[in-house]
Amino acid sequence: MTAQLYCFGESGNAYKAALALTFCEMDWEPVFVDFFNGETRTPAFRAINEMGEVPVLRDGDTVLTQSGVILDYVSSRTGKLGGKSAAERREVLRWLFWDNHKLSTQIGTTRFLMNFVPEEKRPEGVIPFVQGRLKAAYTVLNDHMATRDWVVGNHLTIADLSCCGYLYYPEPFGFSRADWPHIDRWLDRIAALPGWKHPYEMMPGNPSDRAK
Repeated sequence: MTAQLYCFGESGNAYKAALALTFCEMDWEPVFVDFFNGETRTPAFRAINEMGEVPVLRDGDTVLTQSGVILDYVSSRTGKLGGKSAAERREVLRWLFWDNHKLSTQIGTTRFLMNFVPEEKRPEGVIPFVQGRLKAAYTVLNDHMATRDWVVGNHLTIADLSCCGYLYYPEPFGFSRADWPHIDRWLDRIAALPGWKHPYEMMPGNPSDRAK
């Protein structure tokens, strides 16, 4: 049975799930969610996810929300991209939780304000403040990757997919790969894996659609 991923191209959290489904070789298809025209706020979508967010994964009778939960489910269901021991699994979860709290959420907010909110509606001071917090997070990740190929252990895991999700997007949010050479090499390593695609190629919807 083909799993369905409710998503749109601009969503870094949905991109994490799409990468996991692809690298774990699950049969899946994207279901476009028109976020920018308010679809996630409709009663029909709230019946799928009361939180009004993507990604949502529907796999048979299983319906899951929140990218970290979806990553864990895909890994557990396929037996791929998880830790090779109980200790490694805890380390994978540690980086998933760190990413959700320190990295992806902050990037998502900053990128949205800088690129998808009219300048006159951007709250003063918020972007520089969050970018400062992000610089600290980039430093943690860059230092961690200085002597290793993957976030956890010696192989790709869902920890890598969680942490990399927003870092391939072209819209400016204060991150330049050239400033973080260990992150840069790690992102290249992931992008060289069979099946990898840019988020705007892997999922429907991108800013150019709304510019027409």
